[in-house]
Amino acid sequence: MEKKNWRLEALLLAIGIIVAGALVRNGLADFSERSRVVTVKGLSEKEVPADKVTWPLTCKVLGNDLQAIYHEIKASNAKIVAFLKEKGITEKEISINAPEIIDTEAERYTSSQSVYRYNVTTVITVTSSQVELVRNLINEQSELLTQGVAITSGDYRYAVSYDYTGLNDIKPEMIEEATKNARAAAEKFAKDSDSRLGGIQRASQGQFSIENRDPNTPYIKRVRVVTTIDYALED
Repeated sequence: MEKKNWRLEALLLAIGIIVAGALVRNGLADFSERSRVVTVKGLSEKEVPADKVTWPLTCKVLGNDLQAIYHEIKASNAKIVAFLKEKGITEKEISINAPEIIDTEAERYTSSQSVYRYNVTTVITVTSSQVELVRNLINEQSELLTQGVAITSGDYRYAVSYDYTGLNDIKPEMIEEATKNARAAAEKFAKDSDSRLGGIQRASQGQFSIENRDPNTPYIKRVRVVTTIDYALED
């Protein structure tokens, strides 16, 4: 009886070893297939014209009499607004900021030797979708000099800025292009490695970026997106 039990146990052990071996082989094969993945990136770039411009027009007035400065600022602002409207800028595209006043006598750490006590900066901001019109006006603003209004420049806080707001309109097209470029790269890799391209294992869309095309043309934007896709490789 004991001999029969020993043989039965040996037989069961042998069967268990065979089954375990088969499972291990199948598992390794499955792991090998799943581990054969190529990761590729697809790029899509597009140049688009800016569709929004913000143009701050700044004037500085120096003096010792705030009331006189106020009247000068009021007159200058009226001339600037009239100039803008005459050229095609609408009322809703124009905003007048509160003046920025520096009292040199109130500045504790100033070393200014200016004979004027007050330095007042006034800003009129044009925010418009008429980008080409505004670009032309920037070149024509010297006309205000004939009216005694000098537009100052050089302060980075009041630099002209251009933006592109139509990203949602071009997103689908750019994602499609980036995906196609990624697949083309994966197919080339599969061909070079004597494999066939399988299905997508994982995909991620990168962030869209909008930058100036170059420092000299900030009114032309470069939109860019990169997608990352994992493809399976098959024999």
